Amino acid sequence: MRPALHFTARTGWINDPHGLTWRDGEYHAFFQYVPGRVAWAPSCHWGHASGPDLLSLTERAVALAPGDGDDGIWTGCLIVDGEDVRIFYTAITEPDFGIGRVRVATPEADLDGAWVKGDVVVTAPAELDLIAFRDPFIRRDGEGWRMFVGAAGRDGTAMALSWTSPDLRAWEYTGVSLERSTAVTEPVWMGALWECPQFVTLDGRDVMISSVWDADVLHYAGYAVGDFDGDGFDAEAWGRLTYGDGLYAPSLFFDAEGAACLQFWIRGVGDHDAGWEGAHSVPYRLGCAGSVLTATPHPDVARHRGPRALDGRVAGLAADIEWSAASGRLTVRSGGAEAVVVDKGDTDAVVRVGAQEWTVPVGAAVRIILDGPVLELSSQAVFSAVLAPAGDDLHVETTAGTAVVYPLS
Repeated sequence: MRPALHFTARTGWINDPHGLTWRDGEYHAFFQYVPGRVAWAPSCHWGHASGPDLLSLTERAVALAPGDGDDGIWTGCLIVDGEDVRIFYTAITEPDFGIGRVRVATPEADLDGAWVKGDVVVTAPAELDLIAFRDPFIRRDGEGWRMFVGAAGRDGTAMALSWTSPDLRAWEYTGVSLERSTAVTEPVWMGALWECPQFVTLDGRDVMISSVWDADVLHYAGYAVGDFDGDGFDAEAWGRLTYGDGLYAPSLFFDAEGAACLQFWIRGVGDHDAGWEGAHSVPYRLGCAGSVLTATPHPDVARHRGPRALDGRVAGLAADIEWSAASGRLTVRSGGAEAVVVDKGDTDAVVRVGAQEWTVPVGAAVRIILDGPVLELSSQAVFSAVLAPAGDDLHVETTAGTAVVYPLS
């Protein structure tokens, strides 16, 4: 079963989204891609898709592939500075692929065409004893640019390292912008490596968002809120953004209206008989309420709604549900069988899919997006799970509050 609105590759393995860009009236989305396999391998490519909105993407030709000194093309970012367009990616070599290098590529013509690999522009600082180094993220820094790269120290310290450049070509190392020991567990554990560490200013607060990794185990997305003074980040609060087993590798981008957004890789969604594995979440717009990072489904989701289902019944397996209740139960049935049960309390909800249960922090309003095998729930955090609908329809019932149900297409 393939989702209709969540991006999947025609065949092969996909994981991290990256380089999402609005340009010339359409979105371009890039992603880690291993063709011909339904399991991850170090020999990642950069896949490419584009479309008029973030839920209507069509897969294009591969942008970057191993070769020319690269055994794998791992996560990075795409930067547009007027007509200057550049991909900065993690170039790895086997067998010691934990320590990557940051390499640049430029398009021969436009984003849809071929890309030409250039120089390695950043390598791991020799003075640091690292076991991992990858995932460049670049943003404006005054009149120039700043690059952050995730790193893991042998002593269990997760770090975001920083470089600056006046022109996207020459890069100067400026040190460790933020670090935290894996031994620190309160108020949230942040692991031994921050994969995809990204920095953004939201509602006057500086935020670092990353994946939480430890000993080759992928956990969840977390964040820090504080102040960045140009070189160092003073973290005032730490938080966990994603729950469940699916969401990982958040990718920060700015949409057509200039709003800061995230999209995630969803693990566990695939059809091995059909030859594909991996999906991307719906996009989320970001905000900051005090020291709490907020993520709400992007307006492109609502643009795919059909007329409201007044009886809570949807023909098909894609729906967008807005539920407001102080407490109570929401049940989604498919083919008459329970597909999802959400038991909501004042501050938490227990989500049950089959024999599995998860506890997710929630507020008064809960948004639930269903798309074939994919469930996404958002309120005070973001959650996903994999479904196995029993029929080709959905029926939403609640014991309290109001549930507004829209079909999606």
